[in-house]
Amino acid sequence: MKRESVAPRPDWRERLAAIDFHLAVTPDGRNYWREDQCYVLSEAEVEMFHDAATQAQRMIEAAVARVFADGQVAALGVPPEILSLARASWKAEEPTLYGRMDFAWDGVNAPVLLEFNADTPTALYEAAVVQWRWLVDRDPDADQFNSIQEKLVARWPACAAGAKEVHFATLRDVEEELLTTEYIRECANAAGVVTRALDISDIGWDGKTFVDAEERPIEALFKLYPSEWLAAEEFGKHLRAGNPRLIEPPWRLAASSKALLAVLHDMFPGHPSIAPAFLERPRQIEDFVAKPIFGREGAGVRFGARAPETPAQFDEPLVYQKRIRAKRFSGMTPVFGVWIIGGEACGLGVREDEAEITGPRASFVPHRIE
Repeated sequence: MKRESVAPRPDWRERLAAIDFHLAVTPDGRNYWREDQCYVLSEAEVEMFHDAATQAQRMIEAAVARVFADGQVAALGVPPEILSLARASWKAEEPTLYGRMDFAWDGVNAPVLLEFNADTPTALYEAAVVQWRWLVDRDPDADQFNSIQEKLVARWPACAAGAKEVHFATLRDVEEELLTTEYIRECANAAGVVTRALDISDIGWDGKTFVDAEERPIEALFKLYPSEWLAAEEFGKHLRAGNPRLIEPPWRLAASSKALLAVLHDMFPGHPSIAPAFLERPRQIEDFVAKPIFGREGAGVRFGARAPETPAQFDEPLVYQKRIRAKRFSGMTPVFGVWIIGGEACGLGVREDEAEITGPRASFVPHRIE
């Protein structure tokens, strides 16, 4: 693998605007989208990431099944407000749509799972569409690890599961989340699913059922909004199993909790893609990373006893994972996000940061297969 300098498309800003991607440059002038660089992978390296994600998916399925069977879901930090919903959705085998596994790679051994974003992953549009358009513009005959869109469209009938319509909710003033939500909604439309968009604040309760701002019943709800936050909303006390049916289902909190990393290590010790991880500060490992179990974008993550570079958003329990020394490319540390649609690894998005911990100042860099 290599990080290669390339010439940006002369009209790259206009091309991104034409596909409604307006996140390339942040308000503070930072380049979130970079096309002056790209990551070049061999077919064997693509297979390496695909295989690592496929194996991790199987192990995560087994770990989630064990914590539900053993009644240990609460130990993963799933809050009491949604615990019964998580158990009910697991028992009902409610289908999952998508997720993103983040891997570190040292350049030699198997990629190591850092976390599984199984409830509210973003950077999907960048991986599925933006980097693909970049590739096609540069070389229509080139290839990429990317069948995300076709897999999303194919997955939607199972997730809609006969619902007359699916509502799509997020915080509309958060542009990245709105972009992700609208893209997933377009894929649902392409699959023949009837959809409606609304802001989280537009969800109401009429005394019998959940309704949108126009008093339409909400039968199924895709929400790019953490399930634990949803349960804490004023209307959250009315949430019941299957009413409305949530996408992602509440049981996904068990998969998304970083506390599951400790379960994975316990079940699969020595697996090359599973780093040692513990729910208490380990005495046997001096070089470790402490992570809030539901932290996002590197918030609250710290090395050992050092203060985090980005403060945690909430006071949460920590999981302690052995530090992974990732390979750096031209002074940048990449995180390799493998997209999982319906349980299948089907795409790659690369984010990089000058810091070892990928945070809110990371950039998305496209890739191609050589």
